[in-house]
Amino acid sequence: MRRLTLPLLACVTGMSLAIASCSGEKGTDVAAPKNDATVNPAATGAATAAAESHAAQFLTDAMKGDNGEVRVGKLALEKGSSQGVKDFGQMLVTDHGKAKEQVVQVAQPMNVPATDDTLPEADAVHTRLQGLSGAAFDKEFIAAMIEDHQKDIDKFEQEAGSGDPAQVTDLARQTVPTLKKHLETAQSLQ
Repeated sequence: MRRLTLPLLACVTGMSLAIASCSGEKGTDVAAPKNDATVNPAATGAATAAAESHAAQFLTDAMKGDNGEVRVGKLALEKGSSQGVKDFGQMLVTDHGKAKEQVVQVAQPMNVPATDDTLPEADAVHTRLQGLSGAAFDKEFIAAMIEDHQKDIDKFEQEAGSGDPAQVTDLARQTVPTLKKHLETAQSLQ
């Protein structure tokens, strides 16, 4: 008798579940397991929060980078010995000033505050360049701008391909050509 009870119980339970799921009763719905990201709102929320946090950090760093480029561009206008360096300095001031405005426009709706801070690396470059003049300034400025723009291109290309919100990845994608133009200009001045 014991052998018959277990299969019978399994059969009755299975039929009850099937009937309940077909009847549309709430709370008795049995479905195939789903991916946690589609079922678990906490997991989805955590993924979204992580993407937003990464995007917020990227936007903050982009603003700081633009501030640093404007600052060093102004220094090139003041201390550059060649017209090419001065022109490049003006290009940095103009282009990175516009770029910061675009970053702020994307950042504000995401509650990322605008900043006038600069990155520590930019501060180090500015300090190093401040102590130079003439051809020594030009040479060091150009070398610093080549290195900086190579790093920036990598960061922006990575961001463009990330899973961050579309407005952030679009901004990164649209900024890359300007960064490449700056790199090419710096390389041509070498």
